[in-house]
Order: sequence, then C-alpha cells, then structure tokens
Amino acid sequence: MQQWYDNAIIYQVYPRSFQDSNNDGLGDLEGLLQRLDYIKKLGVNAIWINPVFTSPQVDNGYDVSNYFNIDPHFGSMATMNALIKRAHELDMHIILDFVLNHTSDQHPWFQDALKSPKSLFRDYYIWEQTKNGQVPNNWGSFFGGSVWAKHPSEKNTYYFHLFDQHMPDLNWANPEVRQAMIEVAKYWVEKGVDGLRLDAFIHIAKANLHQDFPSSEKGAVIAEPMYANLPNVVTYLQEFINELRKINPDLFILGEGASAGPELAALYTRSNRGNALCDGIVSFRNLPKERLADQDALAMKLKLPAKEKLDLAQLPESIVHWQTSLAQTTQPTLYFSNHDMPRMATAYGDSEYLERSLKTLATMQYLQKGVPIIYYGEELGLQNVELERFTAFQDQTVTALKTQLSGREQTAVLHYLSQTHKTPARQPMPWDDTVNQGFSEHEPWLRTATKQVTVAEEEEDPDSLLNFYRQLLHLKQQELFANGEFRLLTAPTGLLVYERYLAGKSALIVTNLTRESVSYSNDDWTNADIIYTVGQVTLADNQWHLAPWSSIVLKQDQLPWL
Repeated sequence: MQQWYDNAIIYQVYPRSFQDSNNDGLGDLEGLLQRLDYIKKLGVNAIWINPVFTSPQVDNGYDVSNYFNIDPHFGSMATMNALIKRAHELDMHIILDFVLNHTSDQHPWFQDALKSPKSLFRDYYIWEQTKNGQVPNNWGSFFGGSVWAKHPSEKNTYYFHLFDQHMPDLNWANPEVRQAMIEVAKYWVEKGVDGLRLDAFIHIAKANLHQDFPSSEKGAVIAEPMYANLPNVVTYLQEFINELRKINPDLFILGEGASAGPELAALYTRSNRGNALCDGIVSFRNLPKERLADQDALAMKLKLPAKEKLDLAQLPESIVHWQTSLAQTTQPTLYFSNHDMPRMATAYGDSEYLERSLKTLATMQYLQKGVPIIYYGEELGLQNVELERFTAFQDQTVTALKTQLSGREQTAVLHYLSQTHKTPARQPMPWDDTVNQGFSEHEPWLRTATKQVTVAEEEEDPDSLLNFYRQLLHLKQQELFANGEFRLLTAPTGLLVYERYLAGKSALIVTNLTRESVSYSNDDWTNADIIYTVGQVTLADNQWHLAPWSSIVLKQDQLPWL
C-alpha cells in the first residue's frame, strides 16, 4: 500500500532564518505560518522544521532542555498547533527534527543526575570513573577535544558527549531511556505531526568504553567505528518506531545517517513495513565529491574543511549504486545541501553559468526516482554569505583561529570559511527590497554583508530560478516522475542521461554538467515531445547538441526499447 511520503517533496525550513513575525531579529513559527502559501505554491507537500523545542541554544536548538514545549524564541505551543492545522488544510505535512542521541545539560534529567550517583536519572546518561583522573579513552568529539567531560564536583567522574560538552549523550542501553524517548515522540505524533527527522540516530549505540581507538595521533581522535552504526542501533530503532506507528501507521521517519553509504541506508530502511525502520535516509555521502585542485595552503595547514565539487567521473556509478541498493526498501533522498553544509549554489554552481548550472543540476537530481529535499532559499539560488567576524560562525574552533593568525591571514581565512562552513548557509530568507529584505524590521540574528536576490524579484521574472523550481517540482508530482522506474544510460563523462518509465510512458533526461558543448545521440528519442530545455539545445543529424550547462527533458507514450 502506498503511503503519502512515497511521493513526498520536502522543503527544509531553518526557522530562525525564515521569517521573523515579532521583529526581534529571529525567525519564528508565526513567521513560518505566514509563509505557508509560498511554500505550497513551490510544489512541495512536506515541511521539515529544524528543532524548535525549549533549548539554551548552545547548538541552535539541537541541545534540548524540554521536549514538551516550544522555545520562546520560536513562539508558543498554540502557534505550533495552528501551524500543523493550517499545513494540513493545505494538504502539506509537518516533519519535526527530533534529537534523540543527547539532551542539553540543562535538561532536568541531567541536572538531577549531577546531584548524586544514586539519582534515578543517573543511568539516563553515560558515566565513567577513572583512578588516575585521565579520560576513560581516546575517543574524540565531533566538536573538538575528548568525548569526556568532568563532573563539576565528583572527582575522577566523567560523562560522555559526542558533540558539545553541554550536550551529554543519552544512554540508550537503558530501557528506561528508550521508553522515555518513545513517550516524548508519542506526544508530538498525537499532536498531529506527520513525520520525524531523527537527528544523529546512527550514534545511539556505543562500543566498549574501555577500548581505545587505534591511532598514531596523540590525544583525542575521531573514532566513528566506536560510536556509529553499531548493531544495536537497529534494535533500538525498531523498538522506537514500532511504538510510534501504533499511533500513526503513516508516520514518516527520515533518519540522518550522515556517514551512511548505500548499503547502510538499505539496512536502516529494509523492513519499514514490518519491523519498522526508517522510510528515508539523509546521508552526506549521497553525491560523490572531489577536492578542488587549487586548495588554499593556509586552509590546509589549519585543517579547515576542503573545498569540493561534484566528481563527474564517479557520479553515474554513485547514482546507480544508491538507486539499486534502495530499490527493494525505499527511495533515495535527493538533495544538495542542508543546514550542516554549504549551500548548493556555492558548492556546485558554476560562477560563469550560475543560473543555468543551478537549473541543470536541479533537473539532473530531482527528476530521478527519489524524494527531493529542498533547503530553504535554494529555489532562489542563494549562496553562502560572506561573514566578516570569527564569532559570527558560532563555532568555538573557528573563534579560536583568530588568535593564531595575522590580519591578512584572518581576512583570507574568513573568506575561505564563508565558502565552506555551515553557518553562512543559514542566512535570513530574502523576501523583498524593504528593510532587511522583508525578513525582519530588527537587525537579523545573522548579519550579512552580501545583497541577495529576493523572492519579490524572482516572482516577477517568468524565467527566474524560482519559477523554474515551481515548474520542475510540479513536474515531479506527475506519476511518471514520482513513481516511474529509473534507468541510467551510458554517456560520456560530464553528461548525465537517464530514463523514467511507467505504464507504457517514458521520459528522457539529458543534462550537460560541464562548461563544454557536447552532443548526445539516441535514435529512440528523436521524435519525442520536449517538456522543457535549459540553455541551448538543438537537434541536428539525429544528435542532441547541448551548450555548456544545458539540459533537456523529453517524453513519449511508449517504452523506447519496445
């Protein structure tokens, strides 16, 4: 039986950056409620909202101190209820970002656990004692340093934090923790939420805490095999999701498996109609990337994130691998960026053919078999903004760089980080040419120096990227592109060509992902109807000739191989 999310098209909203309704410089739920018609018109049917639970905001809401209420920064529970109600009236679904690996250190559970080893909530978290005062192992946190932080008053006692030290990991090996998190999730499902995006779920199981990770490096080292994708993740996940689907059998579960490849993605979705698992996986490995040749020497010395581009030689194999691995379980998620990555236009767009390259990339990606996830502002071609202060990145590691660099080096590193860091991809949504581009009458929480294109400007231009996305996503809603089978065709490197087919109808998608003019020949398609073209595409001598970053979508009422 088909579920609503089999044809999902998801729009990700970073709420603090979408629309400010009360002019305090922060986006909020009321602002999102006011913009639902804009999202609906884009052609999506689901909205993924980044965390809005009560939080000290150490990590922009991923440090939750109360799962049962809305953070005052974002509004009230009444507004959340109104948002869910209005979205449903518009035939759209709400997906909440759900943080289940850790809580804030301000959560009542952790505050009580700090008081005594005999606390009822002590075993809700992961603790270790050592004799010599050294950390229990050499595992490194994703936020830098050790995964272990000292108890503020108990000697030689440490708690585990895979992310910031103010975000202690929950002990999912404790059945009480699992039940408590089920109860939290049930609360939101009963409120009418249609899906949950499970943040960092691949980390909820840990290896033997007394085992160091083999490494020649001194100090803490990233030790993913010790705290990612361990077997008990599936055990815990099945229990969690099965209980939720007793309330809503149509609940959509989108899991963040940042380091998962196709096989792991298939594992986490393999039994989603029986022993419940995820219905989709968001992986940072969904597109093959290669390091740009002209890497900045200073950036390499400081071990900053590398600038990358699409690996066109590996792209066809990667696409087939994902499509084939998930064919028996679910669909791939089709996306370019999110709140933890540089923006699509910055990472993959071609500055010489910017708008054309973004249209062709979107054509290549979103007409495949799978679930598109559009990061807010992508439909406008937003790029990472240029941040002028180290503190603006809201990253302790970045802030510390300032003291290590000369004035000229600081300028170079700020420019480099503005292209590769996640914070510059979280800028306020530019709506019009009024004060602060219609986001707020107050100075926005993230002050940017770059003027962005606005929704109002693109609304007026029929050839704009915004109106192209509307055309593309409405095409994606058609049965052929939503549910048709996928077949990749052989083509020269840089030319991505595939077919979609269903019930005797078929479509051909030809995309030139390079700055070179290329030709493509396929006798089965020379008389097909053209749905649309991007750039310059001509047919001569039974060959399609595509100018740089051009593409074409064709359709016919027959299967080409019959």
